[in-house]
Amino acid sequence: MATHKHPRRDLDELLTNPIRLSIVAALSGVERAEFALIRDAVEITDAALSKQVALLEQAGYLSVDKGRVGRRPRTWLRLTDAGRAAYGAHLRALRAIAGDSPFSG
Repeated sequence: MATHKHPRRDLDELLTNPIRLSIVAALSGVERAEFALIRDAVEITDAALSKQVALLEQAGYLSVDKGRVGRRPRTWLRLTDAGRAAYGAHLRALRAIAGDSPFSG
């Protein structure tokens, strides 16, 4: 019986969704970003981003801060430490899958 574990088992189920992966990737290089900036970067609607942000926040991957700039309300998104760790592990699993072809070499 094989003792190897296929790297797909290390993928984060939440991040296998391309929109959520794109959101986390967009936030990975910054401390925080405005909601509208992420919406435009990922090319989705406000409603679609709100839904995905809620799922990521519930999982503890994102934090959402609301405030004002002048009189205008603003929402900022930030990856949590858990979100950064999950993103890193997910990327490592993807790289392992890509490099784990029995036909490479």
